[in-house]
Amino acid sequence: MQDFLVKAKSKLNKSIPKDFTHKANVAHADKRSYRQAAVLIAITDKPKPSIILTRRPLHMKTHAGEVAFPGGKLESFDVDAKHAALREADEEIGLKQQYVDVLGYLDTYKVGSGFNVCPVVAVVSKGYNLTADPNEVDEIFEVPLDFLMDVNNFQRHSKMWQGKQRHYYVIEYKNYFIWGATADMLKNLHDKLYI
Repeated sequence: MQDFLVKAKSKLNKSIPKDFTHKANVAHADKRSYRQAAVLIAITDKPKPSIILTRRPLHMKTHAGEVAFPGGKLESFDVDAKHAALREADEEIGLKQQYVDVLGYLDTYKVGSGFNVCPVVAVVSKGYNLTADPNEVDEIFEVPLDFLMDVNNFQRHSKMWQGKQRHYYVIEYKNYFIWGATADMLKNLHDKLYI
């Protein structure tokens, strides 16, 4: 874990992207307006660290049933992406801020559902207790960090979506199918730390 922490502290973005310090929608180069969101990539501080993930309920309007990090859109009262990610993690899975030490930020990520997401990377200290909000989370689970940071576990897939060929990563772990934005953010974490 110490080697990971040293790499993370030296290679992750230290400051919150400027677009993520207020709630306003931001127009991007592709002329779309994206709503700002933040997710928490929570890494457990254990002898064998893992990353905390969730499965979204089937009743959700977007990304139903998908594996995701805890997180959500920035609200008017959120100071920035860090605040939103920590607030959402508390609301969705009961992860209290006192157990979370933010290490830095990954590259922002635009999703087809209209969100520009800021991934917040953090270490979760021992003693945390998680409880899923059934309105937002069907299941909380952990995947070993070494498995997720092994590039051999990333598969590249593609499909047609809205008239364009889209490429994305897939990670299969036990009975979990991690794909799309979540897998792409994990690949970005890998690349930041190991390339």
